[in-house]
Amino acid sequence: MECMKLHRALALPGIVLLAFQPLTPQQPTQTQRIPQFENDEVKVWKSIVLPNAPLAMHRHEHGRVIVALAGGTMKIVEQSGGSETHDWETGKAYWLPKNAPGQMHADVNAGDKPIEVMVVELKHDQ
Repeated sequence: MECMKLHRALALPGIVLLAFQPLTPQQPTQTQRIPQFENDEVKVWKSIVLPNAPLAMHRHEHGRVIVALAGGTMKIVEQSGGSETHDWETGKAYWLPKNAPGQMHADVNAGDKPIEVMVVELKHDQ
């Protein structure tokens, strides 16, 4: 059932009519990583990356699948100064390999709307 808010009430003798309109989803207020699931095989989290608010430097020891819930252009900026850009389309899935030894990176939203992805990272090499 969709959340609704009261839009207008009209009272007539013995009758009350109520009109509702859907609530708009709340926009995230900060870049964040939200744990979703973990077992011996995978670790899953949702990342929300706001424009001009990159995720802190980090690394991935294993490959991962990215599922774009709200796509956009993500720039992966390496600590060494290099970068690569990924255009993630909403509803599509992408593979990213593990990071090279010692390599750290930050995820930078290069657009003007929040990017939201579900990340499924393997815990073991294949």
